Amino acid sequence: QDPTAAHYIFQDDPFLMPRNAANSRLFSLSKESGRNAAKYIIKHFPQYFDKTFAEPNIPCLMPETLTPQIEGLSEEALKERIHLRRVKDSVDLFDQLIQAGTPVSLETTNSLLDLLCFYGDGESTPEKEDLEEPGVNASEQKAPKREFQRGSQPSGSRWRENNNAERIFKIMPERNAHSYCTMIRGMVKHGTSAKAYDMYIGLLNERHKADVHTFNALITAVPYLKERFLERWELAKVFLNHMAQQEVQPNLLTFNALLKTLRRCGGVGRSVALLVIKEMEALDIEPSLATYDHLLFIFYRGADLCPSGIISEVLDDVGKRSFTPQDPDDGMGFNISDNLLCLSLGEKCCDLKDIKLAYRLNKAMEKGDNWKFLDMDRLNAYWSKFFTLLCMMEQIDVVLKWYKEMSSSLFYPTPKNILDLLQALDAANHLEVIPSVWEDMKQLGFNRRQDLLEELLSLMSRERHPDEIQLAFAKCAEEIKAVHEQTRREQSLLEWTGSALGHVALLFSRAGRTQEAWYVNMMEHFQQINRIPTDQVMDEFLNCAKQTNCPDEAIKLVKLAASLGLPSSQRLKNRTEKEFELSEEQK
Repeated sequence: QDPTAAHYIFQDDPFLMPRNAANSRLFSLSKESGRNAAKYIIKHFPQYFDKTFAEPNIPCLMPETLTPQIEGLSEEALKERIHLRRVKDSVDLFDQLIQAGTPVSLETTNSLLDLLCFYGDGESTPEKEDLEEPGVNASEQKAPKREFQRGSQPSGSRWRENNNAERIFKIMPERNAHSYCTMIRGMVKHGTSAKAYDMYIGLLNERHKADVHTFNALITAVPYLKERFLERWELAKVFLNHMAQQEVQPNLLTFNALLKTLRRCGGVGRSVALLVIKEMEALDIEPSLATYDHLLFIFYRGADLCPSGIISEVLDDVGKRSFTPQDPDDGMGFNISDNLLCLSLGEKCCDLKDIKLAYRLNKAMEKGDNWKFLDMDRLNAYWSKFFTLLCMMEQIDVVLKWYKEMSSSLFYPTPKNILDLLQALDAANHLEVIPSVWEDMKQLGFNRRQDLLEELLSLMSRERHPDEIQLAFAKCAEEIKAVHEQTRREQSLLEWTGSALGHVALLFSRAGRTQEAWYVNMMEHFQQINRIPTDQVMDEFLNCAKQTNCPDEAIKLVKLAASLGLPSSQRLKNRTEKEFELSEEQK
């Protein structure tokens, strides 16, 4: 892999190579927005895309037909509109058939219910069409905490009272298990869990059996039906017992739904989570990434919890496998849970400050196509946390090796990553690398970050270095001075601080650049912004003036100290008289 190459999604347009994480997010989202815009145009203006002639004609390469071809009132026309996912047109045609006295088969009516329950009475959109599992509500982990209200889910509810799905369900002359299961899954998906539970009771009263997807949806809805942790676990067990009684075989999504519910069961969840995993093993069901993610969340949710061996066991299992998507929470797409396995593990390793654990995680993530489970944002967040841990725990040579290989190819360093790197360089006394870090800061667009500039200048000016390094530091100081002085229409002027001025003056002085140290920084800016230079700045400048044999600059320094009322003015005056050969006029 080329360490200087950007992510593969940017390769086809070099002009749009991102400079930093913000650019990366903007460009990747804009690319996805472009695809959605194209889908929107094709859907709403199909008349401009009906040229399907080709020689030879290859049907699989032709654009999808999005306009209905069957006219008139018939069940076949209704089936076609359902297949094209035209929600409003399908409902209107169904109503017309009922009003005309034309019977609609149970199978077609159930297909219409499937469409309505999936889209929640709204029209289909590209984002909704990409959803994988209607019975799983992905909004739970993103929702803010709020007061418990039975049967209601915090956000994303699109289930209106007496909507088309409920109306059609009520007027159906015959209902089978599929009809009830579809309604239950739709109600859970769109945030009316209490209605879904009532519908399930109706299904039992009619002596129907639910399928595994319906039970998965009901188990997911448990936290919205009961308030107490123990009550939630008891209700989940009721659904599991019903599955056994109805001879419904659980699948991977069943156990993931149960673990997802246990995430919201506090200590009860921690006491039974491992029993759920053992039951999966007994049924020979392999966990997915979402399974491990739920497990980690259950055991590592509170900061006050003592570390357990769970994370090590999870890494042992994950490191042996290359995963494929099996659950919507496994990490595919933009609108999924934020608590992905690799990101969660990265946070845990960082919290535990266990570098060996982090290396094992990284090896597991690079196995096969596991890295594809993290999109651009989450991939950058993972590498950012990994690099932070490296800076805290590893030798500086190892840190710099990783930094060279990771930067701009695997991730874009954040301001915190740069700060961590500077602190690691300071701890290892490798400050000669700072000029190259400054070049990276300019490339990443961090050259106007006040906190980074202060840290950079502080480290460069803290002590004297060999002449070659001092010259490189002075060049960095010159560029930082230019950043403070440049004014662009879209950018505000970067204000000098007293410490930054002092650091720049020190760096110029140590490099023998007396004129710049004086005219550009001290005399003009210290007085303009009403700041007081430190004694170290004054002494270093006087030393520089002595080395370059500039008595005039030394005299200006003494005058500045006197005008600012500095206690060191008399000491500076004595040094100047002693160390310089002054003319009578200068004396």
